Formats: sequence, structure tokens, C-alpha cells
Amino acid sequence: MDKKSDVNVLIMAGGVGSRFWPKSRNHFPKQFIDILGIGKSLLQLTYNRFLNICDNDQIYVLTNEIYADLVAEQLPPILKKNILLEPSRNNTAPCIAYAAYKIGADNPFANIVVAPSDHFILKEDVFLDKIRLALDFSAKNDALLTLGISPTRPDTGYGYIQYQDSDIKNQCVSGEIKKVNAFMEKPTLSKAEEYLQRGDYLWNAGIFIWSAASLKKAFEEYASEIARLFQSGLSFYNTIDESKFIAENYSSSPNISIDYAILEKANNVYTIPADIGWSDLGTWVSLHAIGEKDADNNMVNLEKIHLKDTSNCIIHLPNDKAAVIRGLDNYIIVDDGEVLLIYPKSDEQEIKQVGKDMVAKHGIKYS
Repeated sequence: MDKKSDVNVLIMAGGVGSRFWPKSRNHFPKQFIDILGIGKSLLQLTYNRFLNICDNDQIYVLTNEIYADLVAEQLPPILKKNILLEPSRNNTAPCIAYAAYKIGADNPFANIVVAPSDHFILKEDVFLDKIRLALDFSAKNDALLTLGISPTRPDTGYGYIQYQDSDIKNQCVSGEIKKVNAFMEKPTLSKAEEYLQRGDYLWNAGIFIWSAASLKKAFEEYASEIARLFQSGLSFYNTIDESKFIAENYSSSPNISIDYAILEKANNVYTIPADIGWSDLGTWVSLHAIGEKDADNNMVNLEKIHLKDTSNCIIHLPNDKAAVIRGLDNYIIVDDGEVLLIYPKSDEQEIKQVGKDMVAKHGIKYS
């Protein structure tokens, strides 16, 4: 791998996680919640994981400006200048560009890992090995890498990566690194089943590895409007005027994902297939799938509870509450102290809209 001093990590922590409503709300979204019931938030787990890759002063957290205090509170060691604040939510391309130009201004040899703050990774050692392999490749090649997750089922909730199932002819590369042919949108069930059967498709997890130089080159070629905007801030990055520049200019950047802006257009995109025990924890049902469960397949986060004739449920209540539940099967039961949700797991795709309906009918306090 390249010099550890050149490795930087960008943790993206600006989302709302509306499918975890009512626990995840605008004022306290899911990345800041101890959703697994282990005493650490998803953000804290992600930060601790990357301390194995680089030092604290090379870890950056990009979040919305309303969460600045939450990040500082949950990650006391992180440098204040490494908390990058978005004045608006403009999707992933602008926030990644901001970080790349800022980090590259400080170190032109910077190598960057980009990762969401709210993912679950069971096989951390395997994950770290894959990241180190990717960093070694991106340090020596003009390449944009993504960690592709080996699919375990024909899931229609993820985008897919289709790759060339042959070794890259390059002395710097092991057979683990594959050339990407195409990024595929979320498929129908029949398509997802076809992808799984073919074996050359991976889930797109939104975990990227590249050098600052390669990424800036890609922005200049494929997303020139974004490149011009953040290039114009080079004299402000890492100075007291940086926040003023971002406040005045960031919101005018296009609202576009890094996939649409760069990855679907570039011809130097590679992937590393990875079986890392991954979940994006996008829904209550996905949390139930990875959590510890009792003999009746219930995932419960508190001790003072009496269950009878209740199975296959996820029960997430305040720790100081006691609960008695009888006669429920396949339900989501969530109480955040202000909102109680009791909803069939089979209909969990409706929860995001239910939250919106509550806001429309009863006020912004429920957002």
C-alpha cells in the first residue's frame, strides 16, 4: 500500500434515514443512533473501523451543517477542521468533490476512501484487507475503484455492478480487481435473479477508493461544472475563509450522485468483489436480519419485556421503558419517546411515506 500518511478517509454522514422513522428523524438521524444496541452509534463504529487504515487527523466527516454538534459530540478526537459541513443536500457528487479538492490542496498525493457512515460490516478484517488492496492500486494507477458486495440473494433494493470476469493485465494488480462494464439500476425481481445466476454482478455499496488526482481529473472530464466550482475554491481550502467560500458557493452545485456524474461515464472504473458480511441497514427489516434474536426470532433491545405468542418482530423501545406484548407476528414495534409505530414488516416500504403524512397532518416536529 502507499504511504499511510497519504491515506485519507471521508465518512459521509449527512443523510436522514427516513425508512427508519420514527427512530431516525431530521434532528437525530440513524447514523447517530445506537441502532444495534451495543453502546455505539453507526457513525462511531465506522470511525473506529477506519482508525485501522489511517490516523485520526486524516479522517474527515462530511455532514449537513445542522449535525455539526452531533458529530463533534460523538467523535471527540476528530479535528474540527475535518468536519466538512454542507449548507444544502446536493447528493453525493458535490460533497465528494468538495472533500477531494480540499484534501488534494493539502496533499497532492492523497489517496481517499469514501464510505457511508451507516453501514454494518460483520467481517471487518476482510473489509480492511480489501480496502488496503484498493488503496495500493489507486496509488499506482489512474483508477476509480468501488467495493462491490457479493450478492447473497436476488435483491431489488440495490443497484448492481457488472464486471469483466477476467484478470486485469497489470503488474500492480491481483486477480481480485475487476474492470467494471456497467452500473445497473435497481432491477426487477426476474432481473435480480438473472444477475445472481450469472455470477458477474455485485451490489453497489457506495464505498469508493481513488486518488484525489484521479478523481479531480474525472470531474474535469465528465462533470466540468462541479470541477470549476470547487477548483475556484483552491485558495480558500484549509484556511479560515473555507467555510465562507462553501457557504456562498456549495448550494449552486448540481444535485447529482457520483454514480451519474462520474462512474457511469468513466472508462477507468474497477471493482473488488467483497464478501464482508455487509448490510446498508436501510430498513427495519434489514436491521432485524443482522441482529441477535431470541428463540421466537424477535430482535429486542430492552430487558424489561414480557412477550407471549409473539414472533418474528423487531422491538426497539426506550431503555427505561417496560413492555408487555402478546399476539404479534412479523411486526415492527418502535417507540422513540414521542412517536409509537406498530407496523407490519411486510409493509415496511410504506413507513417513509407514513412519516411524511404525519408531518403534513400534525406538524414538522414529527419529521
